[in-house]
Amino acid sequence: MTVWSWDATVEAAIPEFEAANPDITVKFENVGSASDQYKAIDNALQAGTGFPDVAQFEYFAMPYFAVANKLADLSLLGAGDYASDYVDAVWNGVHFNNTLYALPLDYGQVVMFYNQDTFEKAGIAEAPTTWDEYYEAAKKIRALGDDYYISNAAGDIFLIMSLIWQAGGQPFSTDGNSVKVDFSDANTQKALSFWQKMIDEDLVTNAIGNWSDDWNRALNDGTLATQIIGGWMTANLPPRAPDASGNFRVAPMPQWNAGENYSAENGGSTLAILEASEKKEAAFKFVEYITHGDGVRPRVDSNATVPNISILESEEFLNLEDEYYGGQQVNQVIADAAANVRTGWQFPPFFEWMRNDWTDVSMPFFTNGEGDIFEVFANWQQNSIDYGNEQGFTVE
Repeated sequence: MTVWSWDATVEAAIPEFEAANPDITVKFENVGSASDQYKAIDNALQAGTGFPDVAQFEYFAMPYFAVANKLADLSLLGAGDYASDYVDAVWNGVHFNNTLYALPLDYGQVVMFYNQDTFEKAGIAEAPTTWDEYYEAAKKIRALGDDYYISNAAGDIFLIMSLIWQAGGQPFSTDGNSVKVDFSDANTQKALSFWQKMIDEDLVTNAIGNWSDDWNRALNDGTLATQIIGGWMTANLPPRAPDASGNFRVAPMPQWNAGENYSAENGGSTLAILEASEKKEAAFKFVEYITHGDGVRPRVDSNATVPNISILESEEFLNLEDEYYGGQQVNQVIADAAANVRTGWQFPPFFEWMRNDWTDVSMPFFTNGEGDIFEVFANWQQNSIDYGNEQGFTVE
């Protein structure tokens, strides 16, 4: 059987899987980025040959393949029995139109990474627990100097989406072939208004993009004070900001209302079986092993961030102290965030297209200051509605 994935922990688990299943040989292929892989799968399915049995899909991309009947219903293979091992929000995320199409591979429960040293320089004694406190902290950070910001990548759609998600916004829904794309609900508008205020007052910057050399520099020297991002950042921050070792801490996402405890998702992926596969039973053994069975713990030991309750509630996981984060037991924050991701969120089946369109639609505002965030979302909404209808959906 063949597996397509960009996750090194999946490849590393194959020898142990094959040892436990001597009648199955796994061919692993990394065909490039996630977008490259999606295009390659589409092309292979159209050609009728060369497609994998198992493939990795981001949560927002899985519905595109599910709606076109390109993925197998895993409930027919027994995957429905595993619901109790996953946090509620992620289990919702592997369903589309009430059908189970994948199992969770990893997860991006959103938390706040903050540079405690920079906070102390700004006179901030504790991590902000609400977005109002975050706003006040941002002003103090900005006062440290021209290079200091509380956050970057102001135009990152997944950052903005995590604010909307956490606030209880429901801009998307799908029922059969009917899709809603509507950013007008009160909770979505609340999140957008907050972010517009942060931009208007020059408290966040779009000049520093994630994964850039400037990002690494700003994280290293403390001029970038926080990251509101998926918990997978716990493994990505140390190699990118080694000079900041001991300075960073992890806290819950600031809340919209004091006393609440909600998070959101930013990143993460699934494993699914293609409907065209003729080796579904063998493929499911592999998917089960990697996402639910004996392959999970070794992946966690290799820094995979998983949504399995069996891991998130284990003392070994929760009590681990991380020296990079000043000896903090960061997994306690990660586990709590995973358990409290707001449920009910849905991605439309053409969000991969929407993500690419976002870059074109948002650039005039986030790069040149033309218009405002509300115009950007209104234009993005209309483009998405037009595209969805052109693809045969009924979108409003």
